[in-house]
Amino acid sequence: MSKSPKRPRDLNQWAKRMVDLATGDESGAGILDEQKKNTAAVARGHLGGIKGGPIRAARLTAGERSEIARSAARTRWKDHQKS
Repeated sequence: MSKSPKRPRDLNQWAKRMVDLATGDESGAGILDEQKKNTAAVARGHLGGIKGGPIRAARLTAGERSEIARSAARTRWKDHQKS
């Protein structure tokens, strides 16, 4: 089963892709090739995230953790009140 390509973020690219698909012109697929990610860069970013989170958590004081949690709770409740 083949995976369908992701929709381009730019509305103009998306519109061109739709026209290309409707007219049977597959040359529009080149736009999606530009959006592919470098797998090596993704892997390095993933490794950095795995290391960085626990290290940052270990360096925070109890007061800093509490303030971060308090700020996150305020933000969640503010967003909840809007809806």
